[in-house]
Amino acid sequence: MQSLMELGGGVGFWGTILIGIVAGWVAEKITGSNVGLITNLITGLVGSWIGFFIANKAGLQLGEIFHGWFIGNVIVSAAGATLLLVVLKILRGKRS
Repeated sequence: MQSLMELGGGVGFWGTILIGIVAGWVAEKITGSNVGLITNLITGLVGSWIGFFIANKAGLQLGEIFHGWFIGNVIVSAAGATLLLVVLKILRGKRS
């Protein structure tokens, strides 16, 4: 299994943190959630793993689509984070 750093194109520790925060914030806005910076970071980091896992399984070559690491990684990470938040909202709704 690849690590988050490998899946994200080797952006390094601080690049991963920055992408996680931005992706979590984007997912928060898309889903209408209201969480803080730390939760955005965690959501973005987990979401980036989900997004890159799905992209790799789908055979997407992100390096060929997006020139430069930041935009492509943020889009895929935000998509994964959004998926994560939607699934969590659905699960929470079923418990009520």
